[in-house]
Amino acid sequence: MVADDYDVWLFDLDGTLVDAEWRYTRSVFDEVGDRLGRGFTDREAELLWHGLHGSRDALLAAWGVDRDRFWRVFHDVEDPRVRAEHTYLHEDAAFVGELDEPVALVTHCQRFLAEPVLDHLDVSDWFDAVLCCTDETGWKPDPAPVESVMTDLGVAPDDHVGVMAGDAPSDVGAAWNAGLDAIHVERHDPETRGHCVRADHRVERLDELDGVGA
Repeated sequence: MVADDYDVWLFDLDGTLVDAEWRYTRSVFDEVGDRLGRGFTDREAELLWHGLHGSRDALLAAWGVDRDRFWRVFHDVEDPRVRAEHTYLHEDAAFVGELDEPVALVTHCQRFLAEPVLDHLDVSDWFDAVLCCTDETGWKPDPAPVESVMTDLGVAPDDHVGVMAGDAPSDVGAAWNAGLDAIHVERHDPETRGHCVRADHRVERLDELDGVGA
């Protein structure tokens, strides 16, 4: 079984283990749009929130939206407490809390948002290390954040069989670039994403990993 094949586990957060209620996401983009003077359709909000078409910055550039201004406004709009209250844990994510091996998060979610979510959902103790990507750490698919959190765990990729699970191509890329296996968790209709994501394992639910390869 896949669950028995790895002795180090890394996970993405948003879209993989947790998700925000749509009404919260929609309200954030409404406010961001008001401040930028440029509204966002439901489709655009979905693409940006979930990163369904890859680089969010590339999407913003294609739409003529200044990257730095967008993210500055976006993070100013988000209230950590409100976001945490409107974030839910995927039922199948309980798989993570049952792992006995070292477990870490590598997420693009900023620390001021991620920590309240983990505390609100009472899952902080699932993780032995948490890395929230910044310009200094690098961003997935750059392997640097993965390699950094492996160091925090006290393990070396060459000495351990590790895997990273995430819902985005950047998660798969970061895993492969760091020499780990990759699990893609597809929580969206492939037609919505517009393409399939290659990985060592592809699942719709994390608890499927107990049966893959059995």
